[in-house]
Amino acid sequence: MTGVPASAAGGSGAKPARGGKLGAAAVNQASLWNIANILTMVRLVLVPGFVFLLLTDGGYDPVWRAWAWAAFAVAMITDVFDGHLARTYNLVTDFGKIADPIADKAIMAAGLICLSALGDLPWWVTGVILFRELGITLMRFWVIRHGVIPASRGGKMKTLAQGTAVGMYVLALTGPLATARWWVMAVAVVLTVVTGLDYVRQAVVLRRAGLAAERAAARTSR
Repeated sequence: MTGVPASAAGGSGAKPARGGKLGAAAVNQASLWNIANILTMVRLVLVPGFVFLLLTDGGYDPVWRAWAWAAFAVAMITDVFDGHLARTYNLVTDFGKIADPIADKAIMAAGLICLSALGDLPWWVTGVILFRELGITLMRFWVIRHGVIPASRGGKMKTLAQGTAVGMYVLALTGPLATARWWVMAVAVVLTVVTGLDYVRQAVVLRRAGLAAERAAARTSR
């Protein structure tokens, strides 16, 4: 009888109302458990697993580090696909908006901190990258009432460079590949700083424009 409209059911309509609430709850639950959010959850779960694999046996066993690299690679791949799926198939949810950037920062921060703790990566590199990521995230919230700062092409290149560099450091590489990863990390750090400064410039411009628009609207309403 679920196909009968509530207006045709007669009486007080209490049962159809309860059914309506259940239906809305089901829709909300379905919107949460979509493929994009599931991939984000997988990435969150991979963070402690990645740390465990990387630090097992003192953190210097090539086999364990290869498994850690596999976990990190899966996390990076899901990072690419969950956002694309959410936008393409209209699967954007409040949970995804909050959890996706947290998952992105968590897996990268875990890799950088563990590598620095193991002595494979200078702490200043980890500090520069994490300071930039945290700062830009806070800055986005600072200007969000004036507008959204979109991800730039440089920002996407930065993410790719960071992921590639950290992945190369996670693997127990030797010889020319060990030298190459240093250069890849150098490129990642440069892109991190340059794109961070560009985002700051965009935020300042956006905030000034927003404040000017608010002042103009206030004068108009008088």
